[in-house]
Amino acid sequence: QVQLAESGGGSAQAGGSLRLSCDPSGSTFSSNCMAWFRQAPGKEREEVAGIYTGGNRGHITFYHDSVKGRFTISRDKAENTMYLQMNSLKPEDTATYYCAAAQGACGDFTWRIITLYKYWGQGTQVTVSS
Repeated sequence: QVQLAESGGGSAQAGGSLRLSCDPSGSTFSSNCMAWFRQAPGKEREEVAGIYTGGNRGHITFYHDSVKGRFTISRDKAENTMYLQMNSLKPEDTATYYCAAAQGACGDFTWRIITLYKYWGQGTQVTVSS
């Protein structure tokens, strides 16, 4: 059984940084498409960043416009661990962050689709104060 475990959440001041990790477990886990989503109280879950590793294209990353230039998604393929480096944090980044893994490929548009992802973590809280 595949499980995803997020860590690294916490509190930060505006302008600060946090680094989230997503550590999959399960001997059968293998995913070329993983992503981070977030959900603030009273709001729908939204995409933050995605990463596709497969074929001969190496790593391809995707970002929501609101985090471009501030967040960096990466993945240690050997360990299957995924990371989200969050810099220049803003109060509006406050949310519960979830990592997700799909069973198939993803691209420029499909990475945003929540139903693409079969596996989800329990979430980690990020709170940014002004």
